[in-house]
Amino acid sequence: MALVFFGSAYLSAAAIYLVIVEFARGAWVRVRSTIFPSLLSPLCTLFAFFVVFTAAQVWTDNDRATAAVAQEASALRAVIILAADFPEESRTRLETLVHGHIEEAATKEWPMMAHETATLEIASRQLAEALQFALTLTASNQGQEIAQRELVAALESALDARRQRILISHASVGFVKWACLVIQAVCVLTSIALAADKRSNAIIAMGLFATGAAACLLLIGAYDRPFIGQLAVRPDPLLHVLPAAPGQP
Repeated sequence: MALVFFGSAYLSAAAIYLVIVEFARGAWVRVRSTIFPSLLSPLCTLFAFFVVFTAAQVWTDNDRATAAVAQEASALRAVIILAADFPEESRTRLETLVHGHIEEAATKEWPMMAHETATLEIASRQLAEALQFALTLTASNQGQEIAQRELVAALESALDARRQRILISHASVGFVKWACLVIQAVCVLTSIALAADKRSNAIIAMGLFATGAAACLLLIGAYDRPFIGQLAVRPDPLLHVLPAAPGQP
């Protein structure tokens, strides 16, 4: 990804330099020293605003994805703790269902979310079954009644968190936003080339801006789509809730 962004930026800068600085003649030479320096500042400001607004969406999506996974893991951990208040058979049943849900989420749902194929139409059978089982539990004392209510609430919270992460898995920076960022960067590079009074100044300024712009776009691209890539949100919080199957040490 870094090679794509930086390579494209440097190639674009080189192409603009050749067209504007090396081959430009006549009218370009007469107006470059008066008009284009005044355009450079507002164009750079617009590019900065585009980067900030796009990055804000990316950070928000990643924060929401991380929070959803953490909420699901916390809710499932509460289920395991509350299940201990019930008889051994009921506790084992709930642990088995939670364990099955975590394994399915990590091995099946995460790859599907990475490819944006996970949908809300695919229900979590284990969580739904655990919720139905929790509703049928018979409380023998007041403590178990309270635990049953909290157990149902925790399972509902886990289901809601799962829905949130599946919805967030479809969030990404749209084509129009990427196009606007690229077009604005090209406009800035063109203005730098037209405003520079010397070839050496144009090369240095264009190279610096191309590097900065590529770094910004790389940062946005690396964190775009929260559940894909090396920096993706992982299912580790869920795996930490129940590292071993019930009955195993």
